[in-house]
Amino acid sequence: MHLFLIEHDRGQLSDTALEGLTAARTLARASGEPLEAVVIGEDGRELATDLGGYGVETVHLVTHDLLSDYAPAAWGECIAQVAIVNTASAISATGTERGNEVMAHVGARLDMAMVSNCIAIETGDRAPDPTYHPDWEMTRVRWGGSLHERARLTSPIKLVTHYPHSIEPSTVDPPASATIEEFVPELDPALAATRVVDRVVTGEGITLATAPVVVSGGRGVGSAEGFAPLEELAELLGGAVGCSRVVTNNGWKNHKFQVGQTGTVIAPELYIACGISGAIQHWVGMMAAKNVLAINIDPDAPMVTKGDYAVIADLHEVVPAITAEILRRRGKAREEA
Repeated sequence: MHLFLIEHDRGQLSDTALEGLTAARTLARASGEPLEAVVIGEDGRELATDLGGYGVETVHLVTHDLLSDYAPAAWGECIAQVAIVNTASAISATGTERGNEVMAHVGARLDMAMVSNCIAIETGDRAPDPTYHPDWEMTRVRWGGSLHERARLTSPIKLVTHYPHSIEPSTVDPPASATIEEFVPELDPALAATRVVDRVVTGEGITLATAPVVVSGGRGVGSAEGFAPLEELAELLGGAVGCSRVVTNNGWKNHKFQVGQTGTVIAPELYIACGISGAIQHWVGMMAAKNVLAINIDPDAPMVTKGDYAVIADLHEVVPAITAEILRRRGKAREEA
């Protein structure tokens, strides 16, 4: 069977979990195996009941006193134990920071290779002999998206993670009727030496990772004060403000606003890039955006040539003009109403 890790945070499903689950279902069907999922922690119990809609036949709900919050080594050991008991032939997760970290622990526990950030996988033909384990051929993202590597995985149990935003989540019709099976692992207390024990709320509301619209600024913004028009536009559109690495290097914005390989990977409906050249490290962080609008004075900038729409002009004139037009149309709509 193919086992998939359902990533959640105290019962809150990860935004990319269903993307990876959809990719895992495709792999399971290609191999002619059932898709099963593992949910770790009692607070993930409610999630288990909805997974049948995505083709999951069995959900292994793992509970233990040491699993009160995220603990990467303990999570890895739990998945390894579930896999061994249920004779899993493949284990996968979404390639988030947490997903890759946990799967690395699974690989260490099972002493098998793990391939991260896959965007395409070919499972090969399974022989009638159940002990036969065909190699997997995969394409995976390397070097922040600047390289796609072709690799082969020969391990008896295939361990992979699926690159975030590389597939749209989808349900099955009719949905499966997922069976929930309780699993209590044997855990050494030392496995929980690294775990979340306290949390501090630093912000609420729309975040850069979840915003439907991101208005992002680069070197062309010119200063920290230059972000004020971008912030006003983002607020009007119900979105968030982002930035490129050069902005954080110059101290105009905190690193938490950075989009890119070394920042946050996003997939908004609309990405408005203001004064951003579009270096590969930045493009990797926002290439999953459904629509890209580039505002730049350089018509040859990579962001302009690769974007869906472009305005070749000074962002300091264009952004306030967009804001003014939105306000004008909203005011007219209120008058007509």
